[in-house]
Amino acid sequence: MHNYQQQIALELQFWKAEVMKKPSLINSMATKVQGKINSYIPQKVHDAITVTIKQMVKAVLFGSEITSSDLPPAEMSLIHREALVKAKIDSYCKTGAAEGGITGAGGFLMSMADFPILIAIKIKLLYEIAALYGFNTSDFRERLYILHIFQLAFSSKKGGQKILTQMENWDEKLLLLPESGDQFDWQTFQQEYRDYIDLAKLAQLLPVVGAAVGAVANYQLINKLGKTAIMSYRMRTLNTTK
Repeated sequence: MHNYQQQIALELQFWKAEVMKKPSLINSMATKVQGKINSYIPQKVHDAITVTIKQMVKAVLFGSEITSSDLPPAEMSLIHREALVKAKIDSYCKTGAAEGGITGAGGFLMSMADFPILIAIKIKLLYEIAALYGFNTSDFRERLYILHIFQLAFSSKKGGQKILTQMENWDEKLLLLPESGDQFDWQTFQQEYRDYIDLAKLAQLLPVVGAAVGAVANYQLINKLGKTAIMSYRMRTLNTTK
């Protein structure tokens, strides 16, 4: 068990270093491409995505309709917890890919419908992962952490670095965290997520190739979120098991 903790602690350090690395030239160019693509997308599409993201974020913070599985036994080992987490991520990746393929094949309107469905799948996955690591998502502050994971996975390079800094030593900051979502930066959150998701899934709106692109994009996006969640909860779990 000790060897496993050493292994994942090393993986965590490599991951942190990757997140904190200066943006590459390719990354900077991609950001410019995103801005250009966004300028061509109709404003009503942007507005619809923005509303969807805001509604889902509010559901995470205040809703009771999104629930996670029961917390596993406290004595369950970390290696066992992470095996269950990875199996859960794989299952959700396949679900998202199937959903993306169906909506992608349906053309523009069906692809637009994919946005709220995909966000709901991602949020549900994060609730499941939190529970498997032993964190109670009925606590507002744990839901706030889930939103930080979501942001970290889908923000720009610079935005991700800022969020990672906020997430470090989270448990030491718990008493200082707000007890409501009134102070949450909705605008930045939806903008960062929208910019990322538009670039990754734009081709899903195209005829013929939409199904294949939708399936692959959804799989990769959910897999990225899953990996980010694992590393985010390792930051807290390893701090408490040293």
